Amino acid sequence: MAMDFKARIRALRESLERHRVDSMLVTHMPNVRYLCGFTGSSGALLVGPKTAELHSDGRYTLQATEEAQGARVRIARGNPAVAAIAKAASRRTSIGIESEHITVAQRSSLAKAAPKVRLKPLAGVVERARMMKQPDEVLQLKAAVMLASGLFEVLLHGIKPGVTESHVAAELEYVARRSGAQGMSFETIVASGPRSAMPHGVASEQAIPPSGFVVLDYGVILAGYCSDMTRTVHVGPPGRKHRDLYQAVLEAQLAAIDVVKPGVQAGKVDQAARKVLQKAGFASYFTHSTGHGVGLEIHEPPRLGKGQTELLQPGMVITIEPGAYVPGLGGVRIEDMVLVTETGCQVLTPTSKELMIL
Repeated sequence: MAMDFKARIRALRESLERHRVDSMLVTHMPNVRYLCGFTGSSGALLVGPKTAELHSDGRYTLQATEEAQGARVRIARGNPAVAAIAKAASRRTSIGIESEHITVAQRSSLAKAAPKVRLKPLAGVVERARMMKQPDEVLQLKAAVMLASGLFEVLLHGIKPGVTESHVAAELEYVARRSGAQGMSFETIVASGPRSAMPHGVASEQAIPPSGFVVLDYGVILAGYCSDMTRTVHVGPPGRKHRDLYQAVLEAQLAAIDVVKPGVQAGKVDQAARKVLQKAGFASYFTHSTGHGVGLEIHEPPRLGKGQTELLQPGMVITIEPGAYVPGLGGVRIEDMVLVTETGCQVLTPTSKELMIL
């Protein structure tokens, strides 16, 4: 199923009318890709009332011509964003800029290149459109989820006492690329034993101990779309406290999923997970939000955290990933990707969540 880039640009134009600006300069590359399909690392998309122009540099002459849809390609000799806005230098017009993705120095360069142009900071205009995934995007995300889930056995076979965390991660990443992944969604987390109590314990040279939890958090990129999953396993026989901790996190994750449906505030999902962990006595060890959106980037709106009022809508793809990290005991996190549907939700990650003992 082909991406409808022209429809996305039309939707952006409608949004610009509401913001009362004539044009929009898109410089965040995932947003550029979303709007016109260009996958290079350098570019700026200027979307006007009737035209759209992709400015890039000489390295991407062929690639931009082949990939860009719904936008005329122009190759700049200097900075693509400056080149894009310089065309409007002689006109009194207003152009929206992605304020959360542009530095003070970059804004100064744009203003100098087009002194008559009114630059209006606009935050999250394209990101809001990206929150609701279209059917073609959902298919890509599902494919990325299935690829990552299929690699879980690779991880399990590599987890043995004495093997380093980095070796486990390296084996996973090698097989992921051999299996068709463009890359990993983020630096693979393999956190074992005492390090499992570190929420973002990326793989280290520490050897996996004879007993304890191992948190495995990873994702792959497929056709530009990310996946994200976490499973926690236990090496050696777990004690009662370890089992209680795992069960509490599992129940919190299931409770949060049960809340997901259209019209629910993102904060309510987070609240459902925390309520379970509070009852089990682990609430103070849950130190991050319950989830986030996933798409062309691994972290996208909405954020499922305390007090977040964004309403869930059909087409959103989010993670549900509560955890509890107890120093001296270990940490547990369980994460699925979930699609918000018209009537509720669909869990996309098929991997079992029962405690695996290796």
